Amino acid sequence: MSKSSPEIIHLNSVTQALELMGLEKPNHPLIAVARHKDKQPMDFGDLRFSTDLYVISMKDGMKGSIGYGRSTYDFEDGLMTFIAPGQVLSPGKIEMEAEVPAWSIIFHPDLIRNSELGTTIDDYSFFDYEVNEALFLSDKEKQTLGNLVQIIQEEIQQNTDKHTNKLIISNLGLLLDYCNRFYDRQFYTRANINKDVVSRFEKFLKDYFKTELQVELGLPSVTYCAKELGISANYLSDLLKKETGKTAHDHIQLFVIEKAKTILLNSNLTISEVAVELGFEYSQHFSKMFKSQTGMTPKEYRNPN
Repeated sequence: MSKSSPEIIHLNSVTQALELMGLEKPNHPLIAVARHKDKQPMDFGDLRFSTDLYVISMKDGMKGSIGYGRSTYDFEDGLMTFIAPGQVLSPGKIEMEAEVPAWSIIFHPDLIRNSELGTTIDDYSFFDYEVNEALFLSDKEKQTLGNLVQIIQEEIQQNTDKHTNKLIISNLGLLLDYCNRFYDRQFYTRANINKDVVSRFEKFLKDYFKTELQVELGLPSVTYCAKELGISANYLSDLLKKETGKTAHDHIQLFVIEKAKTILLNSNLTISEVAVELGFEYSQHFSKMFKSQTGMTPKEYRNPN
């Protein structure tokens, strides 16, 4: 008899999240800064959690691992993770070293709902990265973010006035902008690893069409390609954008167009048959993509005169 999966515990408030970590109730109902200095280990066993919250964490001095989806990843010094509402986590057992700068910012979407950050937070694609795509910080970068965290914490702890939420959100957005910059740096400094991913992605596309999986499964989506490569869709697109100037979606479309050009000039297949050969369900979708990429219809490309 197979063992059933453990129940997923849902956290829908900042207060619940702090209680889970054995911390006091928050001064602000929608945001808290948790300082992880307690040497007592936290052992969550096989419990799993989902949350309505955003969590930004810097794991310095933490020992242990975290389950994220179906995989488990070890903590490392200077490692930052970003969790968005709806993601499922399995914290396992976590131990702390004495007096370390590990921290977490936990906030509810309602905090930023009516702000500019509320409309742009989805642009920070690292909230959808996997833990194995975490951000690694230099000492200087840790200090930069640590200063912003301190400002946010001080705003949370003092008496609330008409400026409080605006200043909290402003500094939170600034912290996320710095994280964007630091991720860009990480992409550039990991050039060899990035090139390997680009090569694997290109090989995957070639193999996918060589084995005619497109006829059976249709055009490969970015999510499908990323899963086969063992990374998240957002990370794949961001990495490719930094390395080549084009997103994963762009690469897939360009690859398909090049295949289409070859078939159009070297076969007697009808336009509809070419579309099916390339994995399109509807030939008009193929024609629309082809024209958007080449400036002409498949028929015009085949018979220019």
